[in-house]
Amino acid sequence: MTRLAPVARWTRWPATVVAAAFFSACAQPPKQIYLWENFPRQQYEVLLRSGVNVAEQVQALEAHAEKARAGNVPLPPGFRAHLGMLHLELGNVDAARSAWQAEKAAFPESGSYMDQLLRRLDSPTKAATPA
Repeated sequence: MTRLAPVARWTRWPATVVAAAFFSACAQPPKQIYLWENFPRQQYEVLLRSGVNVAEQVQALEAHAEKARAGNVPLPPGFRAHLGMLHLELGNVDAARSAWQAEKAAFPESGSYMDQLLRRLDSPTKAATPA
């Protein structure tokens, strides 16, 4: 077993300190881009249809959106689309249209789907005619 020279000990110390500082800086949790909060859970409950009150869901999502606006944090993808679906379920077509247009503006990659939903709002439903 060889003994390290005094110079070798001093050269390892700064490298250890730099490595420790680097890894401690990496341990910081990443900042979230979007304000998710309970949105995934709310969406899941609505999709399960497990006795969810749609009006309460809309109210909760509106409060979520207000909190995001106050904190200047963007809403997550799909939030406005889901809110539009809930508004449509309540019969509020104008609010659904507005939410889907906002989703399309916030996330252009959702444009084709939002356009499809908007076209369905604008086209009259055709009643099936008996043969």
